[in-house]
Order: sequence, then C-alpha cells, then structure tokens
Amino acid sequence: MSEGGGLPGGAGALDTRVAHNARVWNYWIGGRDNYGVDQRVGEHVVTMFPVIREVARADRDFLGRAVRFLAAERGVRQFLDIGTGLPTLDNTHEIAQRIAPESRIVYVDNDPVVLMHARTLLTSAPEGVTDYLDADVRDPDVILERAAATLDFTRPVAVMMLGILNFVLDSERAREVVRRIMAAVPSGSYLALTHPTFDADLGGTGNIPAMTYWNEHATPPITARGRAEIAALLDGLELLEPGLVPCSQWRAGPDSPDAVPQFGAVAVKP
Repeated sequence: MSEGGGLPGGAGALDTRVAHNARVWNYWIGGRDNYGVDQRVGEHVVTMFPVIREVARADRDFLGRAVRFLAAERGVRQFLDIGTGLPTLDNTHEIAQRIAPESRIVYVDNDPVVLMHARTLLTSAPEGVTDYLDADVRDPDVILERAAATLDFTRPVAVMMLGILNFVLDSERAREVVRRIMAAVPSGSYLALTHPTFDADLGGTGNIPAMTYWNEHATPPITARGRAEIAALLDGLELLEPGLVPCSQWRAGPDSPDAVPQFGAVAVKP
C-alpha cells in the first residue's frame, strides 16, 4: 500500500461509503482526516500485513530526507509533488522553504478530501509559491501544462512521485508517465520515487494478499512490483547513492531502521 491518490477522471464527489487510500494512509500515520470505513479497512489490512504502519512512516520519513537533500545539497528550488496525499506535518513546501524560502512547489492530487485540505493548509512562505492541481497521474500532459503556470521548466525541477505509480496498474503505462514528465524538465532535474514491492527478501510477499483485499474493498486499485520493474521506471536517469533501496534506509544514517517492503530512490536527469 502507499500514500498517493490518483483516481481516474478527477476528484469528483466525496464518497465516505468506500475506503480511500489517501484517508487510510492518513489513518496509518496517526492522522484524523479519515472515516470509519477507512479505519475498518485499514485495521483489516494491518491484521493481514502488520508492517504496513512501518511502511507508512518510512515513506513519510523518506519524503523529508529527500526534500532536505534536494534543497540543501543539490540546490533545488522547484518541486512538483504528484500524489500529494493528505497534508500533515512537514509537507514538501514546509521542508523546502525552511531551507530556501523562495522555493516554488506544485502539489498534484485528485482526492476531494486532499483538495479541501490543500486549499487551506498548503500555504507558502512570502518569498516562494505553492499551488495545488486537481489532476490525475495518468494525465501527465495536463499536469505539465497546468504546473507551468507556477514552475519554470527551463530550470531544474524535483519531481516527487512517492507511492503513486503503484496506482498505475499497467507497468508500461507507468513507465510512459515517468518518461513524459521527465522529458519536460531540463537536465539537472530529479525524480524522487517510492513504490511498494512484493519481493520476499524485503518481507513483501504479504503485500500480495493485502492488496487483493484492498482491491476488493477500497479504492483506487493498487499493485506492487518487483525490484527490476521498479528500477525500469528510472530508465534514462542516473541513480544517486545509495541507489534503489528500502525507503526506510535511503540516506538514513548509521542507525537506519529495518528494511521495509517499499523501495525508494532519487535519480537525476543527465
């Protein structure tokens, strides 16, 4: 399971009768922007796949480390965060603008609850800009066209795709989404990616029955991928150290937590 949103056809009306990923993820990390149906489905998934709470926390911690690295060490001042999820503490713009207040951030999601909160919570430092787009990851051309109102695509952009490509069930289409977006940003831009895996060496086999249950009882449908499939999403980019690793251990230091069945990586466009 993973953080992003991404339903086809825009956010639409809020439906509290069916569990939704953005809200269940919010429940797993201790948030309050969820409903009874999200809690029930979330708890059932936990009984099937207890590590999911650690995955959720690890994915969120990866976001913080990746944004700090890109802003402080790589000098990035523009971020395109696709599959934002529900706002919580230390969102992308808050981390980036603490380092560089002039940073410009565009968030993209299409869950109605995310949209409602984004408009009130995702506020910028006076020196910078934040924007929110109600758009689907499967429509990269729409995202790029609308993001260009805020971001300068002649300057490097960090594209954040944390826990979102797992909602693009067809692997070739997922690769095409990445290719299209990264083709639109200049050399020196970055892609930060996380993705759930079913690889047994990371304890990912439990993702398979948990996701089967999810796809029968919640929305949107989701998939996990193996290491090679996830690596293929980064074709044409140069992986930065430490490469494609469990997101809990990406630049986490000597006391990094245990591996989780969720890969993370940051790559640069040559």
